[in-house]
Amino acid sequence: MADNAFHDLTHLTRRIDAILPQTQCTKCGYDDCRSYAQAIASNEADINRCPPGGEPGIAQLANLLEREAPPLDTTRGQTGPLLVAVIDEAHCIGCTLCIQACPVDAIVGANKLMHTVLPDQCTGCDLCVAPCPVDCIDMVPAGRDWTAQDATTAREHYAQRRARIDQAHHEHSTLAARTLANKAPVTDVAHQGADARKKMIADALATARARRQKK
Repeated sequence: MADNAFHDLTHLTRRIDAILPQTQCTKCGYDDCRSYAQAIASNEADINRCPPGGEPGIAQLANLLEREAPPLDTTRGQTGPLLVAVIDEAHCIGCTLCIQACPVDAIVGANKLMHTVLPDQCTGCDLCVAPCPVDCIDMVPAGRDWTAQDATTAREHYAQRRARIDQAHHEHSTLAARTLANKAPVTDVAHQGADARKKMIADALATARARRQKK
């Protein structure tokens, strides 16, 4: 009986996860879409905590689970047009923090060299914005809708990234771990001491402020 229950829970989790948009934005309060799907399947979370999925996503989940569709929990954010991250390359200091934060490897670059976003791969999660020490990342309209193929591709990229992190660090990658421990192969910032990192960021902030004052 226990095995059957586990199988049913796993199957339901997969069906729920297939509906979720796979932006991996964590706005639902869980580390990723799969974790949220499992929480829904286990009756630990309501179905209205996904702003990217919006009302259509809630309706699909309600239909699957044969329950009433509640309104979107707007404390988690508002539904809106798809946004993608854009880096102001003139002010990028190459700290790699945005690369570490991106859940789908949509940002490429090297330590102390400018980074750039792959717009077709960006999920609009905005997790890269807060870590940027020089505030050079903006979220701008993508000019298109998020599609089922986008979700499938994002799921694959996220899974590949998780596998890489797990292999490199041999630890469970929680949200904090994946943000802080996802050291891109090209970065050596992580190998510097805390004082050196603080000095690098302080110097970068001073440089960025000086640049903007000259504008």
